[in-house]
Amino acid sequence: MATFAGLRALAAKGSGRIVRSRWSPLPVGFCSRGPEVSGGPGSESRPTSTRQLDGIRTIVLSNPKKRNALSLEMLKCLQNDILHEAESKDLKVIIISAEGPVFSSGHDLKELTEEQGRDYHTEVFQTCSEVMMLIRNHPVPIIAMVNGLATAAGCQLVASCDIAVASDKSSFATPGVNVGLFCSTPGVALGRAVPRKVALKMLFTGEPISAQEAMLHGLLSKVVPEEQLEEETMKIAKKIASLSRPVVSLGKAAFYKQLSQDLRTAYSLTSHVMVDNLALQDGQEGIEAFIQKRKPIWSH
Repeated sequence: MATFAGLRALAAKGSGRIVRSRWSPLPVGFCSRGPEVSGGPGSESRPTSTRQLDGIRTIVLSNPKKRNALSLEMLKCLQNDILHEAESKDLKVIIISAEGPVFSSGHDLKELTEEQGRDYHTEVFQTCSEVMMLIRNHPVPIIAMVNGLATAAGCQLVASCDIAVASDKSSFATPGVNVGLFCSTPGVALGRAVPRKVALKMLFTGEPISAQEAMLHGLLSKVVPEEQLEEETMKIAKKIASLSRPVVSLGKAAFYKQLSQDLRTAYSLTSHVMVDNLALQDGQEGIEAFIQKRKPIWSH
């Protein structure tokens, strides 16, 4: 699995800084386009758009004509957008959303034909796996904001995010079995998000589940009416952004690390993390602020 050291090395490939005073596109050299040029000439060649304000980065899958398929280009753009200035103290949380009625239909099947060849297919799935692992290993929480259908690798993307908020019109499926391509890699994330028998029913039948079912089984954090989706997602993002980044980052890493441990090891590991947390400047600031009955002033 990728480490944060790997994230740091990849992030170093980026150039420029994000302007913090307004919603803004990522710098030239990244895949994303800013909202001010969305729909302009050549916009279809840039399948994501990205903006950032007050510590919240929003990455939008912006190819609704192709149902936001996770083509190799889309995956590489998403990878760059997630990695950009990953260690910056100005970044507190990332939201991944999409344009159109389909959040993402999964891999572009036109890229998976015999003509493309085995090496290309290998690159597609390796890149997709890297993106999913980046989400888990990223130092800030990543939220999926879903309004519509999420299938196959699109469902995998939702399952991979730390938090997922969806509208009540959304649905989720792993229908690859219907076209002769079992959703094996989506099953990795799905099987870690929902009970085994729910995951296998989805994988063996390809039938979709509703947002309410997805919420019941643990794929989603919250389901809201469509008109409240952005407001509710931003409420969660703003709350996270108001907190100490070092504390949240430490906690996210520890949470995922302890999941694979036995109970005794998990408690030993997290006990050490709690001690490390107390050694952080923000760990002491938070406790002092509580005792003094004032609002904490986080380092970042």
